[in-house]
Amino acid sequence: MNDLTSPGAPEPGCNAAGGTDETIVVLGIGNVLWADEGFGVRCVEALDARYRFAPHVRLVDGGTQGLYLIQHVQEATRLLILDAIDYGLAPGTLHQVENEEVPRFLGAKKMSLHQTGFQEVLMLAQLTERYPAQVLLIGCQPEQLEDYGGSLRPVVKAALEQAVHLAVERLRAWGADPQPRQAPPAESESVSVPTLSLAAYESGRPSADSACRVGDERFIMTAPERA
Repeated sequence: MNDLTSPGAPEPGCNAAGGTDETIVVLGIGNVLWADEGFGVRCVEALDARYRFAPHVRLVDGGTQGLYLIQHVQEATRLLILDAIDYGLAPGTLHQVENEEVPRFLGAKKMSLHQTGFQEVLMLAQLTERYPAQVLLIGCQPEQLEDYGGSLRPVVKAALEQAVHLAVERLRAWGADPQPRQAPPAESESVSVPTLSLAAYESGRPSADSACRVGDERFIMTAPERA
């Protein structure tokens, strides 16, 4: 299910840009260790694997860095954010929020600590008068967050495909010149840590029969057995 309606034409912000001064930042935020919480990071990973962009476009795996993301927001003339958002809708539903509604919406719909931190990032960028002229948030309603070491649920993974399509369409409209890749980037050039890529992450998780679904032995230290 997808609610793809979005507000009207974007309004200019504090940092109006044009010509060679343009900087487009695509920012995926979230925690890949907590199932659907990793939606935004997985979207940026997919964009990086499938497309090349113009030199003035930067893809950023923001993870849960919070205030450390301020430099990326301040340098952007256009900012596209991808994240798991609690809209109170059916799992897998996509919804778009734009411009001045984005920081207010993140403040009203806090789902995790990283969203609280990122709302502060946006507000700080506004206070420093280095705020993007256009901001778009593409959010997905999560299904499961309480699964440490888990991956995206099928309904959210399906929504990722449409979110990538929406992102590419907006980036094309912004002049990002997305071009399909013939092959994924080299590991040294990947936007995400290769060992935490979606495929590697899922293949490394034990089966449901051997793994506790409220934890994952890859990330939980256990005491050695006594002789």
